[in-house]
Amino acid sequence: MKINYQSLEKKIDVKFKNKDLLIQALTHKSFNPNENNEKVEFLGDRVLGLVIAKKLLEIYPAEKEGILDKKFASLVNKKTCLDIAKKINLNSYVKTFNPNNKKIKIEDKIISDSCEALIGAIYLDKGFTTVEKTILNLWKNHIEKSVVTEIDAKTKLQERTLKKFKKLPTYKLISNTGPRHKPIFKVGVRLPNTKYFIATGKSKKDAEQNAAIECLKKTNKI
Repeated sequence: MKINYQSLEKKIDVKFKNKDLLIQALTHKSFNPNENNEKVEFLGDRVLGLVIAKKLLEIYPAEKEGILDKKFASLVNKKTCLDIAKKINLNSYVKTFNPNNKKIKIEDKIISDSCEALIGAIYLDKGFTTVEKTILNLWKNHIEKSVVTEIDAKTKLQERTLKKFKKLPTYKLISNTGPRHKPIFKVGVRLPNTKYFIATGKSKKDAEQNAAIECLKKTNKI
């Protein structure tokens, strides 16, 4: 079956000068043990990391390294690469060994690896400016969702409270309602000079996270 690579180029808004690079990026080693995407995937992984790290520093110039690291990890992991690959239907362009020429499901890892390989190929063919633009366009929604994670919200509140009051925030389980398979936890958190800030969650952990976020929002002057 002939693969229409031009349709992929339209989706990502990149026209390759060297089509062989594009084909290589989407060729798994099971299809061709010698000419495949392993090395260009290696490169693409590093290019993706550089672009995302650079963007995070631009968005969060005052954020601590630990929090940036967690945001970074969530944006460059295999799951996110797979989401991006599915968004552009990359699996329909990947060549794998298929002896009977039947429609088969390609493994998720192969698809996410091919996404990184595609990034590597764009970099080699078009340079950094183009690959940066492509990555930021494809990752736009994921970058916008790189909100404070659970440990970050609680840690941030703890750090601010210790600095201001030399004490830790106080968490309190207020209630646990709902059926066993779908409980609702209500948790409050307070600082030495405040009332309880209350939030709910599907677990105690989630509720504490939400309470910490609520407290940070309402006490942004501490």
